Amino acid sequence: MGLVDVHCHILPELDDGARSLADSVAMARQAQADGIAVVCATPHIRDDHDVRIHELPARVAALGEELEREGVPVRVVPGGEIGQHAAGALSPAELHALSLGGGGWVLLEPAPGPLGAELEGLVEHLAEQGVRTILAHPERHAGADLEERLLELVARGALIQWTAEFIAKDAGGEFVRRLARDGLVHLLGSDSHSALAGRPVRLSEGHELLADVLPPARVRWIALEAPWAVLRGEALTPPW
Repeated sequence: MGLVDVHCHILPELDDGARSLADSVAMARQAQADGIAVVCATPHIRDDHDVRIHELPARVAALGEELEREGVPVRVVPGGEIGQHAAGALSPAELHALSLGGGGWVLLEPAPGPLGAELEGLVEHLAEQGVRTILAHPERHAGADLEERLLELVARGALIQWTAEFIAKDAGGEFVRRLARDGLVHLLGSDSHSALAGRPVRLSEGHELLADVLPPARVRWIALEAPWAVLRGEALTPPW
């Protein structure tokens, strides 16, 4: 069982992600080298990107065919990074189409700035539409009440996805280490946009840092059990 990258902008020439099909293939090769078996293609779903939801299955299939031709054994599955302000206007069918691997878990991108209390109502609204929420990269939305906001979201059934490179570099220091020990790190995603620059498609170094902080069983849950359960569409509660 390989790793699963639940947050990656691997589809070419679509949002601010992969710049070409060759770039997408290079990103998949980075994933392969890191032991990643599945990459969720999560283009931005928000007003500043012209991403057409109905086109995504064909785009994912075309990339999969190219990876097969290139001999890259990484599977790409559909998804989306849904902006907070866009999420409420999407239909249940659109939300399901944007869920990771079609399993019913959606990746939600908070609005710029610190996390707000309105996210809690949005998570409940999405649940009423038949999907569960994974909150993307909270490290970019830190305010004085970050821990309180995360706890409220988790209480409403959300999972929290941190950027693997941020964790690997220990950029949050002891504060994020404490959040991990307190059970507020559930998934890592690369949030890679290109093989040419920026964050690589890499998760393992983040898991290695977590292994310095957490018991092995919890790291295995974060690295393997939880992301595969997300793809299967299972109801998921952290086992601690």
